[in-house]
Amino acid sequence: MKFTLSWLKDHLDTEASLEAIAEMLTKIGLEVEGIEDKAAALKPYVVANVISAEQHPNADRLRVCMVDAGDGAPLQVVCGAPNARAAMKSVFAPPGTYVPGKNITLSVGTIRGVESRGMLCSGAELGLGEDHDGILDLPADAPIGMSYALFAGLDDPVIEINLTPNRSDCASIHGIARDLAATGIGTLKGDAFPQLRGEGVCPVPLAIELGEDRDLCPYFTLRLVRGVKNGPSPDWMQARLRAIGLRPINALVDITNYLTFDRGRPLHVFDAKKVAGGLTVRLAREGEELKALDGRTHRLDAETVVIADQNGVESIGGIIGGEASGCDQTTTDVLIESALWNPRNIARTGRRLGVITDARYRFERGVDPAFTLPGLDAATRLVLDICGGTASQTSFAGEPPESDHVIDFPWTEVRRLAGIELSRAEMKVTLESLGFHVAGSGDRVKVLTPSWRPDVEGKADLVEEIIRIAGLDRIEPKPLLRPETSAVGPKLTVLQRRTRNAKRALASRGLFEAVTWSFIRQEDAHLFGGGRPDLSLANPIASDLSDMRPSLVPGLLRGAQANADRGYGDVALFEVGQCFESDQPEGQTIRAAGVRRGTARHAGAGRHWSGTVPVVDAFEAKADALALLTAVGIQTGGLQIVAGGPEWLHPGRSGTLQFGPKNPVGWFGEIHPKAMKALDLKGTLVAFEITLDALPLPKYKPTKVKPALALSDLQAVSRDFAFVVGRDVAAADVIRAAQGAERKLITGVDVFDIYEGVGIPENAKSIAVAVRLQPVERTLTDAEIEAVSAKIVAEVAKKTGATLRG
Repeated sequence: MKFTLSWLKDHLDTEASLEAIAEMLTKIGLEVEGIEDKAAALKPYVVANVISAEQHPNADRLRVCMVDAGDGAPLQVVCGAPNARAAMKSVFAPPGTYVPGKNITLSVGTIRGVESRGMLCSGAELGLGEDHDGILDLPADAPIGMSYALFAGLDDPVIEINLTPNRSDCASIHGIARDLAATGIGTLKGDAFPQLRGEGVCPVPLAIELGEDRDLCPYFTLRLVRGVKNGPSPDWMQARLRAIGLRPINALVDITNYLTFDRGRPLHVFDAKKVAGGLTVRLAREGEELKALDGRTHRLDAETVVIADQNGVESIGGIIGGEASGCDQTTTDVLIESALWNPRNIARTGRRLGVITDARYRFERGVDPAFTLPGLDAATRLVLDICGGTASQTSFAGEPPESDHVIDFPWTEVRRLAGIELSRAEMKVTLESLGFHVAGSGDRVKVLTPSWRPDVEGKADLVEEIIRIAGLDRIEPKPLLRPETSAVGPKLTVLQRRTRNAKRALASRGLFEAVTWSFIRQEDAHLFGGGRPDLSLANPIASDLSDMRPSLVPGLLRGAQANADRGYGDVALFEVGQCFESDQPEGQTIRAAGVRRGTARHAGAGRHWSGTVPVVDAFEAKADALALLTAVGIQTGGLQIVAGGPEWLHPGRSGTLQFGPKNPVGWFGEIHPKAMKALDLKGTLVAFEITLDALPLPKYKPTKVKPALALSDLQAVSRDFAFVVGRDVAAADVIRAAQGAERKLITGVDVFDIYEGVGIPENAKSIAVAVRLQPVERTLTDAEIEAVSAKIVAEVAKKTGATLRG
C-alpha cells in the first residue's frame, strides 16, 4: 500500500515530521517498507539560467556554457546536449553531486582541454525518465536558484507500508489516517458525506438474480450522470496516481482509481450508451467469455458472478470491467456502480482467472459495507466537479448487511492478556478514536465494532487494538520465574536428540548436509516404494514435485548427480527429514540417509600422489549406517545384518539392518543399475537409510552402571580359526556364535579370510576369523586358552553346522 505525505494530510491534520509519522506507523503495526523522498535525493539540483552557449574549441558536439545557478558568479560547464542554448532555463548540478542516472559523483574536471564545473542535466540523468537526448528545458519563468524538486512538484514523499491481510480498513489512506489520529500524532479531519439526491430517476433497470446465493452480491447501487466531458484528470490527481505507481487513463477512470486508494471503495464506470437495456447481477453461464480491460479474454464458469446486459457479460463483479462498455474520450453519459461482493467468491474467482486488480485486493479482504452509498456519492461529486454533467437519483438492488456486532468486554482482560495496567479512561478513548462505540460503565462494557473492522471478533481483538495504540514498549519486562526445584528434566525428546546426534555423526564422517524437497516426481516415488494415490498432491507447485517422498534417497541421488554434472563428482551428502508411507499421522517417519559417489570415501577422496583412491562400495555405506547407530546410542550387539535389501539396491551388494525379522530399521548398499538408468545417474553410487522412529528406545533404568572405559594391564591373546560352512551361511552368523562362546573373555571377532576352491567341498566355503581374548584378573594359562578355543569351535559348530578346517 503506497500513499504520499500530502495525500495523507488530506485526512490527517498534523505537524509531525515524515520520520515521526513513519516511526508511528511501524509502531502501530502498519510496518513501513520504504520511503521514497525525491526531494531529498534531488536536493543539490537547482533551476539555472544558461547565459551563453559557445562551440567547444576542440569538439564539434560539445558546447561551453556559462551558467547562472543563483548563488554567485556564473560557472563554466561543458555540455554535450544538442538543445543547449543561450537564455534557456535548465537543471544544474554542482560538483560533489551524485547523479543517479549515471551512477557517478561529479567533480571539477577538464573535457577536451576546457574546465567544467558541474553538469546541465537531462531527465534520465536525474532518474526521472528515459529521455536523455537533451537537457531539461524549463519554462522561462522558472525561478533561478530554486530547488528543482520543489519547482517540479517532486517534494511529496511516497510512503509504502506492509499491510497484513486482516487490516482491510487500512487499504485506504483515510483508514491509515484514522489509526494515526488514535495515537495522538494528529487529528482526523471531517468525514461528512451529505447524500446527493440527483435529478430524476435512473432510467437503467437494475436486478440481482442470484437465487439462494444472494450473499454473493447483497447490495448494488447505480447512478447515471448525463452530459459529462471526459478528458484528462486534473494535474493533482494524475500526480498522486503516478506517485503510487498507477498510470492515469482518463478522468472517469482516474476518479474510480483515486477513491479506491483514498477511501478503500472500489467502483466501476460504464459508458451508458454502450449498455443495452438494464444491468443484471447473475452467475455466468457455461461458455460465456469477457474481453476485459486488461486486454485478455477470460472464459467464465458457473461460479463467476458477473454484471450483464442484453448483449451479455459487461463486467466480472468486484474484479475487472469489460472492454466493450469501458469509458473513453467519446463518453458523454456514464453509469457509476458501487456494490458489495462476497470476499471468498472474489478470492476464488480471482485465483481461477489469474486476475489481480486493486478492486479484487480490497473486496477479497472485505470493504466497509456502510460506505457503499457514500462512496457512490463521493464518486459522483468528483465526476460533476471535474467532468460536469447532471446526476440522476440512485437506483438500488438488495440491502446493505447490518453491522451490529457487540462484544461484552471486561477492562481487566487487557491486564490478563497483555500484562499491562492502563486506565479505563485511556482504553475507552483509544477504542472510540478507532471508531468503536463503548457503552456502559464499571468493570464490563459493551463494545460495538465499526462497519469497517470485520476482523475484530472477540475480546482478544479489542485487547490487541488497545495495546497496539498504547505501544508495546509500555509492557514492563519481567524475568521468568525459576522452578522451585533445582532438578530440571530433559527438554528434548528421544527422537529430537537422535536427530541432532545423527546430523553431527554424519557430518563428522565427511558428509555434507542437504535439504531436499519433501515432494518428488511420481516416477521416483514409485521406484522407491511409494506413489500411493493418497500421497499425490492435489495442487503441486511443479509437475516434477507431485508426490510426497517415501524415502530421502531419491532427492539425495539427484543432488549428487547435479553436483557431478557441474564438475564435482566425488560428493557425499546426507539428510535427516520426514518421509511418508501414508496420509495418516502414523505413516510419517523421521529418517536419516546418506549417499556417496565416486571416490568420496570416509578416509578421503579424489586423486592422490600415492595412487588412485578406490571408488565407494557397499561397505562404506554400511560403515556410515553403523556409525550413525552408535552415535544415537544404539547397542549393535543384537543387530542383525541380512544380505539383500529393497529392490532399488544391487541384490549382491546390499544389506538390511534389523533387530529381528519383524523389526527392520534400515538398509545400505549400492544402487541397482535399473534404478540408476531410471534416474539418469552415472558413476558409482552407494547409499544407506535408517528409520530413527523404528530404533529401540533406550533403557532409562539400567540394572547396573558399567564404567565408560575399562582397561586391562594384562596381555591379550589372539587365536585364529578357520571354519568350513555351507555356502549359504553368513559370516555374521559365525561371528555371533564365536562371540557367544565366552563373553567375559572374548572382546573381538574379525573375519580375515573367505575361501572357496581346491580343498573345500562343493557348496561350501571357508571362513577364517581372529578371536581376541582379553584377561582381566590374571594371565591365562595354556589350558585355559585351549578350553576357550574348544568352546568356540563347539559353539560355532552348534549354531552354524561348521567344522574346523584341517
